[in-house]
Amino acid sequence: MTPSQPGNPRVRLGDLGVPSGMFARGTLNAITDVPGIRIGHASLHDDGLNTGVTAIVPDALDGRRRSLPAGLSVGNGYGKLVGATQLQELGALETPILLTSTLSVFRVADAFLGHLLATPAHAETTTLNPVVGETNDGFLSDIRRRAVGAAQVDHALRSAATGPVAEGCVGAGAGTVALGYKGGIGTASRVLHVGGTRRTVGAIVQTNFSGTLRIAGVPLPAEELLAQDPAAPVGNSCMIVVATDAAVDGRQLGRVANRAVFAMRGVGADYAQGSGDYAIAFSVHDPADGGPVAEEALSPLFAATMDAVEEALVNSVLTAQTTEGPEGRIAHAIPIDVVRTRLAAAGVI
Repeated sequence: MTPSQPGNPRVRLGDLGVPSGMFARGTLNAITDVPGIRIGHASLHDDGLNTGVTAIVPDALDGRRRSLPAGLSVGNGYGKLVGATQLQELGALETPILLTSTLSVFRVADAFLGHLLATPAHAETTTLNPVVGETNDGFLSDIRRRAVGAAQVDHALRSAATGPVAEGCVGAGAGTVALGYKGGIGTASRVLHVGGTRRTVGAIVQTNFSGTLRIAGVPLPAEELLAQDPAAPVGNSCMIVVATDAAVDGRQLGRVANRAVFAMRGVGADYAQGSGDYAIAFSVHDPADGGPVAEEALSPLFAATMDAVEEALVNSVLTAQTTEGPEGRIAHAIPIDVVRTRLAAAGVI
């Protein structure tokens, strides 16, 4: 069992006793199990707003290394992922990754660029590719106000830390909806061997998509589990970020990112036409220390990625709390007692 996150009275998948599959969960069962990964959130929960920003910060971008190998998968391109083309073309991540609300993505990108250019590492920089992803939190937040800006970006980046990761209704997940329930931020990790070396893969997700939730193959339709009408997401999208310390290059990480998008189907995503489904995968491994591994060594990394992403998606729903937005719109938390009963009846726990 992995620890529930601080300040959240709800449970994670591991707390329910659902097995991890063929690979063990990491110590924290979070993307921060990958060495040098820090996560920060800034949330706005007042005056008709449930929105924010989440920062994924790899310390390997330390000035000595100006980029990390990375890959991008576009499951469906109905989105506003800033920095996507250079990420895909070069197979390189030059900055931390920020996640936010759809209409705030451009303000966030500008504030993010200003933050980076003010750092000593970029004192002489004249070109830089900040990466900012988004989903639409307009069901639970006054999205047209574009309320996320420099103050929130600065807070998320400066507060980014290792250790347990806050999940559910925080940061970029403050106002999102998934599979009929309140969605949000979720994370998970797996420990495996790649090419004979012990490695970790971790995922963090921002869920805002439709479909019928499945946990370990057990259907959990919001229409049945909720006494109220299910919530319908606006924008219908998902952002997935995968980090690993495996010795893989940008092309191989593109293959890893593809598997991350595949994992959405495991939790019941319907991949609706208006869904912006993206996965970014990067490695903190220093190529100077060897690699990349042979293609034949990648299958465990693919499988572990799908398991970690699927669990992160589920955790985003399990940890989220009922949230009210403008005009009385409500996204209800999934009832944990009913989930536990159904999983037990199916022999999963």
